[in-house]
Amino acid sequence: MNTTAVRASPPRPRRRPSSHGIEIAAGAVGLVALMAAVTVPLRPPQQAAVAALSFAVFLAARRVERRGMSVFLAMLSVLTSLRYVTWRALDTLGTGSPVEMALGGLLVAAELYAVVVLVFGYVQTLWPLGRKPVPLPDDVALWPSVDVFVPTYDEPLSVVRTTVLGCLAMDWPRDRLRVHLLDDGRRDAFARFAAEAGVGYIARPDNAHAKAGNLNHALGRTGGEHVAVFDSDHIPTRAFLQLTMGWMVREPRLALVQTPHHFYSPDPFERNLARGRRVPSESRLFYGLVQDGNDFWNAAFFCGSCAVLRRAALDEIGGFSTESVTEDAHTMLRLHRRGWDSAYLGLPLAAGLATERLRDHIAQRSRWARGMIQILRADNPALGRGLTLGQRVCYVQVVAHFLFAIPRTVFLVAPLAYLLCGLNLIAASPLAIAAYALPHIALAVGVNSRLAKNWRHSFWSEIYETVLALFLVRLTVHTLLMPKRARFNVTRKGSRLEEDFFDHGAAYPNAILAGLLGAGVVRGLAALLAGPGDLLTGQALVLNSVWAAFSLLVVLAALAVGGERRHESSSPRVKAALPATVHLADGRSLAATTRDVSRGGAALTVERPALADGTLDGAAPLRIGVDLGSGAVALPARLLGWDGDRMRVGWRPETIADEAAIVRLVFGRADAWVDWAPHAADRPLASLWQVLVSIGDHHARSAAALRGRRASRRSAAARRNDPGPTLAAAVSGEDEMNLELRP
Repeated sequence: MNTTAVRASPPRPRRRPSSHGIEIAAGAVGLVALMAAVTVPLRPPQQAAVAALSFAVFLAARRVERRGMSVFLAMLSVLTSLRYVTWRALDTLGTGSPVEMALGGLLVAAELYAVVVLVFGYVQTLWPLGRKPVPLPDDVALWPSVDVFVPTYDEPLSVVRTTVLGCLAMDWPRDRLRVHLLDDGRRDAFARFAAEAGVGYIARPDNAHAKAGNLNHALGRTGGEHVAVFDSDHIPTRAFLQLTMGWMVREPRLALVQTPHHFYSPDPFERNLARGRRVPSESRLFYGLVQDGNDFWNAAFFCGSCAVLRRAALDEIGGFSTESVTEDAHTMLRLHRRGWDSAYLGLPLAAGLATERLRDHIAQRSRWARGMIQILRADNPALGRGLTLGQRVCYVQVVAHFLFAIPRTVFLVAPLAYLLCGLNLIAASPLAIAAYALPHIALAVGVNSRLAKNWRHSFWSEIYETVLALFLVRLTVHTLLMPKRARFNVTRKGSRLEEDFFDHGAAYPNAILAGLLGAGVVRGLAALLAGPGDLLTGQALVLNSVWAAFSLLVVLAALAVGGERRHESSSPRVKAALPATVHLADGRSLAATTRDVSRGGAALTVERPALADGTLDGAAPLRIGVDLGSGAVALPARLLGWDGDRMRVGWRPETIADEAAIVRLVFGRADAWVDWAPHAADRPLASLWQVLVSIGDHHARSAAALRGRRASRRSAAARRNDPGPTLAAAVSGEDEMNLELRP
């Protein structure tokens, strides 16, 4: 079957044998030229001139919107970074004290890690495939059968039933679609709901191998040709199978079609730090760019949910992997090793709940980090058979990313070695450090900004990693040494938070680090004001103080994420402008348009009628009809409020069919999530300013809240010390000025 159009490149003509010698010679010359460019020694002023020239070339070329220019700029960035790390390794380790040399070597290792991740990241993301859906056969009889698995362990039924009803609403022949609720919690209420909804209920006597074991148990009790997996809070649109299964039918060696994990609720960074600013969420880079780049190399990963897999492929490898707590990525790695293909369709066809609190986010990412490190130890993708070079690069890049905690911590605390302890970790002049390091950093930021576009804004990656780093250092070392000691943890979803508070348990490591960095900055500034004594010492103080100040800025942003904001609703509102009709109790109908919808109710734009007979009383029953394009739903509701032309209603589902109609309205529309990437393209300086403003806003709010709490405590204490008016006066209700107070 011809797939050349999908892989975006025509078949290459067969090479003539005589061309191999020319290509080998050209490659050798290029390698020699690269080594010369990377290693040629230059004095600091000469290197500064090269750095200025490189940055000028970047500024001149960055506005050219062509793939070839992106490749050129990435190569320029790689060359600059290799030159920097080579200089660091060969010329700056010095001959200081053993402690200085050991810490300096650790810093060089962290920088080498960062450069390797940078280079592999360019290879991974320079050519996003941009795969589109392909049509299914016109003959519906040729559409294959699908088992839909919804695994659950301790998630609330209110969350799980929405997902199950969404799965039932998918457009697919009823005789070839079977939804199964996989309940590892073995709960009677779940079994009753499954029977009421008409879906399969599968439980097992134990919880061996957690989610992977749950899925494997279900594989042995079902027989569909394909398996669709949805986490308990990921609700598919009705078009999910029709838009994904075309690839499965077309490509017999395709084992996986993965779609994005889209979240309709804000994550802790969006809620606590960004506060409504148009900042892409933490997961957007992976699902918007990285997976699309993986797809070019036939290396798209299984992400555990919102995906379809071929049963024959799973049977060949013995089911879902149980050797890692990230069973999804390891399962796909084993499939790729056996020659199966994967596909990534960058369309949000399902939506779920983001992690709701910072501590939940940290727990989830800790599991991911542990699982990826387990894969590195148990089935290293850089080694072994079955993978292409591109697949190895993509897997190594993602696995290596989860080692970030140690290098990130090293980068954050490194300037403190000089500012607080007087240890010099880089045996070079500050001018030389700036001449080599600044172009490396500036080009890396600039090229990544160009590639990420609206999927990730500059400097937010540093915040995302800093939130986790100090928690993951111990876990990283422990898992590298003892990879089999791990347990699967379920991410909590669907909870509420009734008041603001600062989560000290999730933020205390960064609070300690912020104190140390603040002390380092103060120490550096004090030494500068006192007079450093010589020029080199002054330059070193400036360099390390600026470094520590930037680290402090990132840590303060990470601390701000710990300031949890109140969210009382477990059902966030989804914006949707749909034609609707409000059917009143007296039989009248009002034309309306929805503003937003949720599992609990909706807001509509409608002209309020002049009725004074109780028809619009909150207890009067309403029915809201909404046109979904492919059909209409009519939902029982009650009036919650009416402000001008804005009507708020709450749903009053009477049957499971009403509940299913609500799910179709809120989550099941084929176009429900088409605007998942509305963010503006990244501008690094604007993004840095946005980070600064976010930090300032958060800490200003925190200071105001602290003052408010102190005032409340003083007021409460004053009331306790003031006995108040006599009982007789209080009962009589006389004016306060005339009350006779007790002594």
